[in-house]
Amino acid sequence: MRSKRASLLLLVGLLGAAAGGNAAQPGGDNAFTLYAGYRDGGRFTDVTTGSTLPIEASGVGAVSLDIGLNPQAGTQIQIYVSRQQSQVDARLATQPTPQAAPIPAKFPMAVTYAHVGGMIFPGLTIGHGAYLVGGVGATLFQPDLQGTANELRPSISLGIGYQLPLGERVALRFEARGYATLVNSSSALFCSGGCVLSIKGDTVTQGDLLLGLAFRY
Repeated sequence: MRSKRASLLLLVGLLGAAAGGNAAQPGGDNAFTLYAGYRDGGRFTDVTTGSTLPIEASGVGAVSLDIGLNPQAGTQIQIYVSRQQSQVDARLATQPTPQAAPIPAKFPMAVTYAHVGGMIFPGLTIGHGAYLVGGVGATLFQPDLQGTANELRPSISLGIGYQLPLGERVALRFEARGYATLVNSSSALFCSGGCVLSIKGDTVTQGDLLLGLAFRY
């Protein structure tokens, strides 16, 4: 909760500073954007019982670099990175053998997406109005639980948004983005020399609601 509030306060502070110092010089077809928002979804399955172990909804932060590709067509190349600090609800997880430490009811997990893709403004004017966005890349799952290992898996993202200019060089973005990660694991997910957790998954899906502050150049 504190990280979510800090992200929102930072975004509001940057917005105020940008609005106060917004120059009259026209913005270009490139942009750097800071996002704060909310992420929900994502779950794994206990191999033994079939119980669901969800990733809890939490705040999320992201950054993107957008590079003009074809201004006449309203298209940009995008490099996008987002990170979530959350917890996995493991109350229904199968406990390990008595020799191993018990699994807590919840344990921390960070989820990071790094994607390369593109944006298109159907109105053919970069930086104004509705847009579509998508990317391909990788997802890094980082459980903070003794005896587990990080997992890197391929993923894609698709989203829709609206960019509202606040001046020539600064704009607000309202965006909804969905992710799908191909896990394709039947039992050995997060195992590190042995399996503390016996969990599996095919595809992990998550969704974001984002507010962004874009700086055009």
